Amino acid sequence: MERNSGIPLDLGWVNRSCINDQAVKGRVQDLLSSRTVQSGHHLNWLARSIQCIDLTTLAGDDCPSNVSRLCSKAANPVSNDIIKALGIDHGLLTTGAVCVYPARVANAYQGLEKIGANIPVASVATGFPTGQTSLTLRLEEIKFAVQNGAKEIDIVINRELALAQKWEELYTELLEMRKACGESHMKSILAVGELCNLTNVYRASLVAMMAGSDFIKTSTGKETVNATLPIGLVMCRAIRAYNRKTGFQVGFKPAGGIRTSKDVLQWMTLMKEELGDEYLTNHLFRIGASALLNDIERNLANQLTGDYFLPEEMPMA
Repeated sequence: MERNSGIPLDLGWVNRSCINDQAVKGRVQDLLSSRTVQSGHHLNWLARSIQCIDLTTLAGDDCPSNVSRLCSKAANPVSNDIIKALGIDHGLLTTGAVCVYPARVANAYQGLEKIGANIPVASVATGFPTGQTSLTLRLEEIKFAVQNGAKEIDIVINRELALAQKWEELYTELLEMRKACGESHMKSILAVGELCNLTNVYRASLVAMMAGSDFIKTSTGKETVNATLPIGLVMCRAIRAYNRKTGFQVGFKPAGGIRTSKDVLQWMTLMKEELGDEYLTNHLFRIGASALLNDIERNLANQLTGDYFLPEEMPMA
């Protein structure tokens, strides 16, 4: 699939974009009330959702051992019994990526290589989660992660520039970050909970895509407001408009607060209805999560066996 190479900044398009909040809420309510996954398809949808998870650890006590466990879980996300019951060949069901801090990229790369798992390593960067460091340091952090084996870089945008409507400066910064990523895909985190309104979310989405982002991502997971369906709808509409105008397909990644199987089915429904079936694959749809996989595994086990399992009965590795 051709990567998004970006386009020159179109300030006219950005500044004339405006979001009707009530229309967004109405559309989301319509989706939730009239579009649901039939119970007979839950197993298939949940299994597919696993392939879209960026299995994440972003804790202060991250170390080589817990990153290694995360890599093992990414390569074997559910038990062998569930794999057999689903009729999936061993090794075919994995998560979309493993996401860690730049200092743990080498550990993740080595951990996945050791077990022969063909799963990309994603790294947060650019002063995550706040982005409150100089541009020089943010660019060096991207380069460090890429040099250590990261194939995907989750950068954070400068919220100050977005809030002040300084779109030219934001665009220029993102161009530099895209260049620093090289062949690694750039996922731009908008930190939507700090952008004040849906119009800013839409405009920031456009600027990030114009600068060459391969994905746009809702949140760091550290803000008060993270991924919500109304925000997701607005970002999906921006992705659709950008595709119609440029021909480039840009991926979408909600992150923060997606913890249950019900949550993920709602997000997948939004993808299908707004962007089409292609956005039910990990090439264009990712979910930033750590606890979600545990709940999905418990639900799969329940539907296949009828038994209810405690969270601790579905270990990380």
